[in-house]
Amino acid sequence: MSDVVLYEVADRVATVTLNRPEARNALSAEVRRLLPEAIRRADADPEVDVVILTGADPAFCAGLDLKELGAGEQDLSDSPAAPGGDPTVARGPLPVIGKPIIGAVNGPAITGGFELALNCDFLVASERARFADTHARVGIQPGWGLTVLLAQAIGIRRAKEMSATGNFVDAQTALAWGLVNHVVPHDELLPFCRRLAADIVSNDAAAVRRILRTYDEGSLVTGAEAWRIEARAAAEWLRSGGARASDIEARRAAVIERGRSQQGG
Repeated sequence: MSDVVLYEVADRVATVTLNRPEARNALSAEVRRLLPEAIRRADADPEVDVVILTGADPAFCAGLDLKELGAGEQDLSDSPAAPGGDPTVARGPLPVIGKPIIGAVNGPAITGGFELALNCDFLVASERARFADTHARVGIQPGWGLTVLLAQAIGIRRAKEMSATGNFVDAQTALAWGLVNHVVPHDELLPFCRRLAADIVSNDAAAVRRILRTYDEGSLVTGAEAWRIEARAAAEWLRSGGARASDIEARRAAVIERGRSQQGG
């Protein structure tokens, strides 16, 4: 794999790093080809339970490579926004996979790079992170889910403000608005994400994946249908033997002890 997208696995966690720091990790045609390959590689690897997506400092991702785009070197016809594209199957630069993706936002995430972050399951931000939707400033339309995912994260009024103004939001504001789950010192970003990943790894992997899939399925429908989706998922889980009494009892003591250790944390 080219070094513009780095891939490493340790402790059942795959870390995928955009590695074009001189271009602020802009999504060149090569990155757009290799990034989905790396995510699918992690999804297919039985030794991986969690993916961390980040960028090489100083930026997370500046969005599409505008130099390539302006020179006609990028073909956007494969976007799910293109005629015939199905955005519930292909969501922008990331394929839909069964394993959780933690976005480790180490610096600015702008326009397409902002959409890339929004397509992660949840986000942890460095204190240096900043977010901006500059689609209108560039004169293009979002097609990777921004108008859906940003409104879900921060509410439609704040989302409209970000898109209409193109103004940057800093990490602490992003935390207050619910855009990111945590803000941590820059040097602690990857260690913190790896600790969260280890917490996920310590759970039943099949249960984690089915629960996250249920969230995703429910997000595409009305509230009433989302309730029905969860009920069907729970019934299917029981029928498949995914909730064996012996397993639950064996894990119960560990769950109680872990809860005690996290009291006040």
